[in-house]
Amino acid sequence: MSARIYRPARTAMQSGTAKTERWLLEYEPEQPREIEPLMGWTSSGDMKSQLKLWFDGRDEAIAYATRNGIPFRVEEPQEARRRAMAYSDNFKFGRVGQWTH
Repeated sequence: MSARIYRPARTAMQSGTAKTERWLLEYEPEQPREIEPLMGWTSSGDMKSQLKLWFDGRDEAIAYATRNGIPFRVEEPQEARRRAMAYSDNFKFGRVGQWTH
């Protein structure tokens, strides 16, 4: 069973950087989920898929996986490409687009 080491991205409702500085080690599922016929719930007999191990750094997560003989892959975070713009830029004199409303 292999593991995935990554730094989680921000959620859509999150404007700050909480829970994005630490690295997460999650196991890949060994078997697919099954639909329980009576209630329709999805379930799995794979107990390691429930484990989430948090680390303060990428190197700590890699050291843990190496020390315990867990095959892993590291996914590097992609930084968001955003341009910094203030609200007052909507009303400045040299604005490129037309102001309409």
